[in-house]
Amino acid sequence: MTFEQIRTFLWVARLGGFRKASERLHLSQPAVSTRIANLEDELQVTLFERGTGKLILTKHGQQLLTYAEQMLFVEEEIKHRVGSSAQVEGLFRVGASETIAQAWLPEFLQAFSNSYPSVNVDLTVDISGALRDGLVERRLDLAFLMGPISEFSVKNVPLPRFDLHWYRAAHLAEPDLGTTPVISYSSRTRPHRELTSALSQRVGPKMRVFTSASLSASLRMIAAGIAVGPYPKVLAGPFMQAGEIVEFDPDLPLSPLEFTASYLAEPRSVLVEASAEIAAEVAAGWHRLHPD
Repeated sequence: MTFEQIRTFLWVARLGGFRKASERLHLSQPAVSTRIANLEDELQVTLFERGTGKLILTKHGQQLLTYAEQMLFVEEEIKHRVGSSAQVEGLFRVGASETIAQAWLPEFLQAFSNSYPSVNVDLTVDISGALRDGLVERRLDLAFLMGPISEFSVKNVPLPRFDLHWYRAAHLAEPDLGTTPVISYSSRTRPHRELTSALSQRVGPKMRVFTSASLSASLRMIAAGIAVGPYPKVLAGPFMQAGEIVEFDPDLPLSPLEFTASYLAEPRSVLVEASAEIAAEVAAGWHRLHPD
């Protein structure tokens, strides 16, 4: 029995299939199948129930999974605590919302690369709902999103918040929210729900709300005079500097955007836990330099 066999078994169990595990481990699917078959021969048990659908762990597989997670965590911790972090290798899958991507994500990736120069990064920028799904389904290792995530299996590390400011096109007069469309985040987000609730109380059923998952596209629509909307200054900055949009106060305050660095608490990963700590430090430093 080898660590490579145990690691392969762990990823097949986590991802529920040989193909997904082969992609995660950068191995051919026959190589993954061979490792599992050799492991089953050595232990003289069947670890997976093989059918047409997703692989299911047998009773022996469930027992081995507990030990495998402990073994891999200890191996990873030894590399971090005893050896040099420069020796840590593998693929780190991180997801970030567009707000984070346009704020301190580059500084985080630089700090991460400095700490783990041999680890490859797979970056996904998407809306928070999609990032949450990717994390829970184990397609992401760490996600910077509008949180926290309520699942008991997820650890949420608080990150600095972003205040929302209202913007309109620079060439237009002060808008009337009763007639001017308001553009907001995707309909599946908390900011959208809060905005529609506030507008409903202010304007009533005649309110017009546009939604877009692309924040840059939303700001271009504001610059064109199609709508107005509330966004963090880090996103609006380039449009303000170009003289395309200006800030205004409709007396409709909204709650700040709350973000977390979220990851699965089990099985534990020293790399993921350390990366969340790096993110919290980098984000705090960035916000000190860029106060709203």
